[in-house]
Amino acid sequence: MTSRKKTIRAFVCAGASLAALSSLAGASALAQTDEIVVTAQFREQNLQDAPLAITAITGDMLERRSQTELSQIARQAPNVTLAGQNQEYGSAMIAYIRGIGQNDPNFAVEPGVGIYIDDVYLPTLTGSLLDLMDVDRVEVLRGPQGTLAGRNSIGGAIKLYSEKPQGDNSGSFQVTYGSYDRIDIRGIYDVPITDSLAMRVSGVSKNETGYIKRLDYALTHPGTNVPTQATGEDPVLGRDGGVAIAGGKIALRWQPSNTVDINLSGDYTRERNDAGVSTLLYANADGALNNDPTRPWLRGTDGMAIPYNCMFVASGPNSCDTLTGYDGRYVSYATFNNLYPGDSQFPYNPLTLDPHRDMDNYGAALTMDIGLNDNLSMFSVTSYRKYKTDWSYDVDGSPLAPNLLNQTQTNEQWSQEIRFNGQLFDDFVDFTIGGFYFDTDSFYTGRINIAYAELDFIHGPDPTPSTNKAVFGNVTFNLSEDLHLTGGVRNSWDKKEYLYRRRNPDLSPVQGPCNFFLGAMVAGPVDIGNQPNCLLFGVDGTTATFKNSQLDWRVALDYRFNEALMVYGQIATGYRAGGFNARPFFPSQATPHVPETITSYELGFKSDLFEDRLRLNVAGFYFPYDNIVLNSTFCADLPVGQQAPCLRPSNVGSAKVKGFEAEATFYPIPEISIDASLSYLDFQYKEIDPNAGTGVALGDITPYTPEWQYSIGVQYDIVNVWGGDLSFRFDGSYQSEIFTEAGNVRELLVPNDVVPGSPGFESFGLPGGGGPIDVLVADNLIEGYFLGNARVMWNSADDNWGIAFEVQNLFDKYYLTTKVNDAAAVGHVYGSPGKPRTWAITLKRNF
Repeated sequence: MTSRKKTIRAFVCAGASLAALSSLAGASALAQTDEIVVTAQFREQNLQDAPLAITAITGDMLERRSQTELSQIARQAPNVTLAGQNQEYGSAMIAYIRGIGQNDPNFAVEPGVGIYIDDVYLPTLTGSLLDLMDVDRVEVLRGPQGTLAGRNSIGGAIKLYSEKPQGDNSGSFQVTYGSYDRIDIRGIYDVPITDSLAMRVSGVSKNETGYIKRLDYALTHPGTNVPTQATGEDPVLGRDGGVAIAGGKIALRWQPSNTVDINLSGDYTRERNDAGVSTLLYANADGALNNDPTRPWLRGTDGMAIPYNCMFVASGPNSCDTLTGYDGRYVSYATFNNLYPGDSQFPYNPLTLDPHRDMDNYGAALTMDIGLNDNLSMFSVTSYRKYKTDWSYDVDGSPLAPNLLNQTQTNEQWSQEIRFNGQLFDDFVDFTIGGFYFDTDSFYTGRINIAYAELDFIHGPDPTPSTNKAVFGNVTFNLSEDLHLTGGVRNSWDKKEYLYRRRNPDLSPVQGPCNFFLGAMVAGPVDIGNQPNCLLFGVDGTTATFKNSQLDWRVALDYRFNEALMVYGQIATGYRAGGFNARPFFPSQATPHVPETITSYELGFKSDLFEDRLRLNVAGFYFPYDNIVLNSTFCADLPVGQQAPCLRPSNVGSAKVKGFEAEATFYPIPEISIDASLSYLDFQYKEIDPNAGTGVALGDITPYTPEWQYSIGVQYDIVNVWGGDLSFRFDGSYQSEIFTEAGNVRELLVPNDVVPGSPGFESFGLPGGGGPIDVLVADNLIEGYFLGNARVMWNSADDNWGIAFEVQNLFDKYYLTTKVNDAAAVGHVYGSPGKPRTWAITLKRNF
C-alpha cells in the first residue's frame, strides 16, 4: 500500500471506485492537487485502491468547474441525476443513482440516495440542495451502500467532507458578480488559538434575481376578458427562481497529540428565496368547479367563466399565446391568488399567498478520532440538526389557480455513530465494528387549496417520528500485498410512526360523512350540498406504525496485477426503508409499505497507464430490484367506495437493472488535461401488479434515469502570463431523454374538448378548455440535451490573487430539469426550465 501511494501522481480531481475512474486532473503545476484519499470503507484509502464505485471531486476541481451547489456535480458523475425540485416541493433535491431514487420529499416516504455531511446523515430530500461551502471533497458512491452507509443508500450515497482547521493563519475572500444581478461573497479564515487548538470560520452570501418572470395577463394582453391582478402599471408581478442565501460555519479542531483529533463544528444557513421555478407547458380544463359554469375558478370581466387553455401557455407546441416583448419560454402568468369568492361547500376563499421558498437550517457535530494503541482506534460522530422550511406554489402558470398551496416542513434529528478500526495478525486483517443510532422528529403542515378537486383544508401538522438503530462490521483480509478479500454485514432496525391531522382552514373539524354518501341528491361528495372537505372525514386522528429489521451484506475481492492495473468484483445489498401513504382520502388508505431491496453484482477494473498519463476505470453491474414502491391511483384491495380517489405508495413491482460506467483522465502534454465519463443503464420492469392502478407499463423506465450520459472536460494551462498562470477550461455534459414519472407518457394526444371518461381518457376528471388548438400534446418526457460551460482563470505566481470569467450554458440551450404531467387530474403539464446562458466574473484574494 505504501509503495503504491508513493508512485501515484497528483490528480486535480478523481472519481473512480468500483466502477469508475477518477474525474479530472491537471498535469501542470497550476492544476495539480494532492492525491485523493477517501474513507468510503471506514478507513483512509487511495481512491484507486478502494474496491467500490466512487467519483471523488476535490474542492479545487469544484472551483475550476464553477460548481457551487451539490446538484451540479452530477454532470460529471456517471449514472447520477441530481436536480433541484420543481416549485411544488420547495428547497429539495431530486436524487437518482443507477435508476434508484425518490422525488417526493414528504416524511412518509424515504429517499433512495443517502446524503451525508461530514459523516452526518440527512434523512430527507428537503434541505439536501446544499451549497458547496469550504468543501474538501465530495464522494459519490454508486451502487448499494447497505453495509457502509445503511438505510436509504440503496442506489448509492453522496458524502460531503468539509475542510478541517489547520491553524495556519490562512484564508481567502472572493466576490462574484454576474447575470441576473448575481452577487456571491465567500470568505474563509483559519487561525491558531493555541499550539493544539485551531479555528476555521467560513461564510457565504448568495443573491440573484429570478430568471422566470411572472406577468399580469391582462396588462400584457390588452382587451382580454381576464381581470388584472396587478397593483399598478408594471406587468411584472414578480420573479421565480431568485435566491437570497446567507450561511456560516465555525469549526474547532483540537489535536493534543498525534493520536487524538477532535473536531467540533456548528453551522447555520438562512434562505429567503423567491418561489421555485415553474412554467406552464399544457393547459386544458373548463375552469369550473365540478363542471358547473356558475362556479368558475376565475370569473372574467364580463362575468363569464374563463377557460383554462392554450392562451396561458406562453411557449411551445401547446401555446396559442399572443405575448410579445418577452421570451415566453421563461414566462409564467401565475398570481398566487385564488379569487373564487367561496360558497357553502368551498367557503374559505378567496386566498392569497406570498410567493416564497424559505429555509432555516442549522446544526452541530462533534467528531472524535482517537488512537487507542498501535492497532486500534476509535471514531465517533455525535450530531444534532434542525431545519424549518416554508414555501408556496402556484404551478398552474395562469391567473386561474386550480391548485394553490403553502407548505411547511420541520425536521429535528439526533444521531450517534461509533466505530472501532483496527488491525490483527501483523496487518493480515483490517477490521471495523460499530453502531449507529438515529432519532428524528418531523412535522408537515400545509394549506391545501385545490379548486380542481374542490378541497381546501389544513393538512397537519402531521408528526412523523422515526428511529434507526444499526450494528455493523467490515473486515478486509490482506491475503497478499496485491490480493484482498473484504466482507461486511449490517443489521438495521427501523421504526416510524405517523399521525394524520385534517382540519378546515379555520381549524374547525371536518364534518361528515358527506351528504352524498348518506343519499342526498347531489352530484358527488364535493358538490354543493355537502359539508366542506367532507371527503376527508375520518382521516383526522388516524395513526400508522411501521417496524422492520433488515440485514445487509457485502463481499468484495480485488487483485492488483501491477502498479498500473487493479481488478475487482463485489456483491452487495441495500434497502430503502418502508413508509406510509401521506395523502389518504379514507382511513383505510393509511397503509404502510415494506422496504425496497436490491442485490448488486459488479465487476470492474481501475488503471493508471502510460506512466500515469492515462487513468481509465471501467465497471459493469447487474441487480434485481424488488418490492418497488409505485403510486397506486386506484386502491383495488379496499372496499367499494374507498378505492378512489387514491394516491397511495404501494409495493407493486420488480425490475432488473444492468449497465456500465467508465471514467478517464488523460494528460497528453503537460499543459493539457482531459477528463471524460460515459455511462449506460438499462432498466426493465419484470413484474407490475396489474391491480395496483399505477399507470406503469412493463416497458416503462424509472424516473430521471437517462439511458446514456457522457461528459468531457478540457483544460489548457499557460505559465508565466502577466506574472502568473492562465488557464482555459471547457466542460460539456450530455444526458439522453428521461421520463419524470414512473408511468411514462411520451405523447398523449388530447382533444381540446376532451370528455372525462371517454374512450382513451378514462382517467381524466375535467372537461377540456377549448381554444384554437384542436389537439394538444401531454407528456412527461424531457428530451436529451448537451450543456457546455467555459471558464478562463488567472492566478498570480504567489497564488495571492485570482480572477476568473465564466459562462454557464455556453450555447444558450433551452432545457427542462423537471416536468409534471397532471393533464388527467388538473388539466395541465408544467416544468422547470434550466437557466439560460449566464456569465459571471470572480475576484479572489488568498492570504
